[in-house]
Amino acid sequence: MTKIVVIAMIALGAAAWVMGAGAGSPSTKPATQPSTQSAKELTLDLGNNVAMKLAIIPAGKFTMGSPAGEKDRADNEGPQHDVTISKPFYMGIYEVTQEQYQQVVGTNPSNFKGAQNPVEQVSWNDAADFCKKLSQTTGKTVTLPTEAQWEYACRAGTTTPFHTGQTISTDEANYNGNSVYGNGQKGTDRQTTIPVGSFKPNAFGLYDMHGNVLEWCSDWHGSYANANQMDPVGPSSGSDRVLRGGSYWDFPQLCRSAYRNWGVPYGRDYDVGFRVVVDSN
Repeated sequence: MTKIVVIAMIALGAAAWVMGAGAGSPSTKPATQPSTQSAKELTLDLGNNVAMKLAIIPAGKFTMGSPAGEKDRADNEGPQHDVTISKPFYMGIYEVTQEQYQQVVGTNPSNFKGAQNPVEQVSWNDAADFCKKLSQTTGKTVTLPTEAQWEYACRAGTTTPFHTGQTISTDEANYNGNSVYGNGQKGTDRQTTIPVGSFKPNAFGLYDMHGNVLEWCSDWHGSYANANQMDPVGPSSGSDRVLRGGSYWDFPQLCRSAYRNWGVPYGRDYDVGFRVVVDSN
């Protein structure tokens, strides 16, 4: 498959840790302990008995990027910097499904058909248009997550390469299991997307933050060198938009919490999708 996404070089109320079998022991001490609060969920009615569930992500602080010693770290993952997410927000617990996309937009461009599979072959522009339409339908402010929101939500208080710990397995995420990260083991190479929510969620209740499809973020891709530390939104302009999370196509090192991918806003591919966030106000 010809990739149109440019691939970069390989180089906190959570008191309990959700971890699937086969992962290394995670670092359970978050960068800063988020405020403890009861689980909250928002459900958006998309019509025709189709709904979208979102989980509340608490405000807090975390260290964005990867440490210099992290295996297969790419240069654009640094410098590490402390980031404050100043207010809670809702994030889709799943990647946007084909059923949801069809209901809102009226089409399903996906290569791997399945109502509960993530929509793919959507550009950043397509994802932004979905958010605009859903905002109009629901009266909520629906957007793509910022890159900082995405990494904060993915980590869910962890500081390890994956929210599962030092490594990850294909019993925990849908990625190319022909490659091994750290002390992990080879696994399944499914060569396709699979229904969302097929594995255990992270400590914030989010599924498939590693693998299945890459996820568009709102930011232009750029250096962390002069990044804001309070609710950063990325550079004011650029040529490529940020993609996060890795996909079924990618080796595990490309699915790490800190790994940064990018693509042109009009580009589409079989392994590119998205999830949404909603303002908590």
